[in-house]
Amino acid sequence: MRAVTQETLGGPEVLQLVEVPRPEPGPAEVLVRVLASGVNPTDWKHRAGGRFLGEPPFTVGWDVAGVVEEVGLGVAVLAPGDEVLGMLPYPGRGGGYSEYVVASPRTFVQRPPDLDIVHAAALPLVGLTAWQALVDVADVRSGQRVLVHAAAGGLGHVAVQIAKARGAYVVGTASAGKHDFVLGLGADEVIDYRESDFARELSGIDVVLDTIGDDYGPRSIATMSRGGTYVCVTPANIHADLAAVAEQADVRTAVMLVERDHAGLAEVVRLYAGGRLRVEVARTFPIEQVAEAHALGEQGHNTGKLVLTW
Repeated sequence: MRAVTQETLGGPEVLQLVEVPRPEPGPAEVLVRVLASGVNPTDWKHRAGGRFLGEPPFTVGWDVAGVVEEVGLGVAVLAPGDEVLGMLPYPGRGGGYSEYVVASPRTFVQRPPDLDIVHAAALPLVGLTAWQALVDVADVRSGQRVLVHAAAGGLGHVAVQIAKARGAYVVGTASAGKHDFVLGLGADEVIDYRESDFARELSGIDVVLDTIGDDYGPRSIATMSRGGTYVCVTPANIHADLAAVAEQADVRTAVMLVERDHAGLAEVVRLYAGGRLRVEVARTFPIEQVAEAHALGEQGHNTGKLVLTW
């Protein structure tokens, strides 16, 4: 089978498409033929810096959508031919940029008929991150005010919709050219972070989803009500003063990494099937152009997700 690997850390040019042995499912595992792989910022961060995967060689990627090819002994919830999507264990070993992956069947959920393979591959990691941050950690409730940073991005645009589905009043930050897109997702307000200081314009925020980190942390807390919850999903970019600022403001902080979660992914897919969530795909690339996909992603200006097709 084909897989993308790298022998060294570095820029997009280190990614190589090579032939490797096809894995075999063991007991309580399934083999999935991957038809599309989602691209996320964590992919190029691992490619460049190793992060949780250590030194190369390794294969990045966690979002996959495809078809169950084989099932191992004891698998009862999936069968060959089932069309599925899922997020491989994070951080785990990665491996999503491969023609075949082996994982627990609880990694995957059935793909709804109206969710095409490309959009299915775009959904798991961002959907689970937003769900876990807003529902599991912050317990967003109807009537609360939620601030989502980078609201037009891959994670942000899904988070806006999940917060709205929970009944929240949602404020997003985005560049001016993306305001109509964010409002179209259901956001109640959008602030142009290039022209306005959200920390001066906003108050009474109950929950913040920070996808950026650094000084966005203390600045976000300045907008929040006492007893609010600030969730950051970029653990490597935590501002040194965050804890002290949060304690003074009586705001709870949570720094999280996304986890594989069958029940959470099922809820996200249920929102999609119910017409309350959509996932935007900015562009697709054939797997042979994986380096170009990473180069574009690292520019940081995409609306929605990038997806690799096999």
